[in-house]
Amino acid sequence: MTSHIEKFTKARNVIRVTRESEIPLVGCIAYGLIDRGTNLIQVRPISTCPLSCIFCSTDAGPKSRRRQTEYIVDLDYLVEGFYEIVKYKGPYRIEAHIDTVGDPLTYPRIVDLVHELSDINGVEVISMQTHGLLLNENLIEQLDDAGLSRLNLSIDAMDPELAKKLSNTEYYDVTRILELAEYISRNTNIDLLIAPVWVPGYNDKEIPRIIEFALKIGAGKKWPPLGIQKYVPHKRGRKPKNVKPLSWRKFYRVLKDWEKKYGVKLILSPEDFGIHKRKMLPTPFKIGQVVEAKIVATGWLKGETIAAAKGYAITIVGSPPLNIGEKISARIIKNKHNIFIGRLH
Repeated sequence: MTSHIEKFTKARNVIRVTRESEIPLVGCIAYGLIDRGTNLIQVRPISTCPLSCIFCSTDAGPKSRRRQTEYIVDLDYLVEGFYEIVKYKGPYRIEAHIDTVGDPLTYPRIVDLVHELSDINGVEVISMQTHGLLLNENLIEQLDDAGLSRLNLSIDAMDPELAKKLSNTEYYDVTRILELAEYISRNTNIDLLIAPVWVPGYNDKEIPRIIEFALKIGAGKKWPPLGIQKYVPHKRGRKPKNVKPLSWRKFYRVLKDWEKKYGVKLILSPEDFGIHKRKMLPTPFKIGQVVEAKIVATGWLKGETIAAAKGYAITIVGSPPLNIGEKISARIIKNKHNIFIGRLH
């Protein structure tokens, strides 16, 4: 375990997900593998984050109030699980998208992960989402050599003080991130997509500046250069004070105006990234079904526990503390994209 992971987790539990742990890779949103019925497979090797962004939908970072556990997945276990999903879906036109409920760059073996995924037959694109705090030129070169196709870099403000405020992190230096963004675009084979979150009342004037910056440095040689995201408050995420979310109608209207002004596509679709429907992993549980399961780990958020059944993880919510190895009965209350939520029955 590296020291920076400990720095970002404070007093929370850190669980290593290995084959020996009997913690399944599919079923929990906080780690592992997610299949949403397309040729894109989400790869979540770790849950930690160095930032505590004021709008974070997953309450990530050192200042988290809801998290009780962070996860780090064994490289070989993760790659083997990914390979099995590729075999099921068909080994062609697969995108491995490395994203997390934190920041993937906190994963100590991130370069090895990219390299291992790139060696799997049928994987044509490897993309990754990050705020870039842990980037440097050497790491960028290593990721380039390992086969990273695209980096979705979250830059939410050009102004250094506003960037610190949005990230809720004093050591976040957006000036350095901008330098590295330009380095990626001009000196590597990695395609760059800049992905700001538009938080009304905070960075309204920054979004046009970010668009201009992305176009200036030549981002998006193969895919779109920008992926502007609308701030959406989440039940268990952080909600900045006095922020009224934009309606989707207004959001798209403004994007359309910017498209005309800057001559760049901003209203995106899955097709812009070659994402298409592909058969989803079989769903073993139906909503309302009572399942016999075994507790295998503490849950991601307070009041949660992870159980295993039929090779899938189930997040048990609203329960008292449960012991590892304990056998339980749980009723499935939510099932979407093979992410399972249950309650004790």
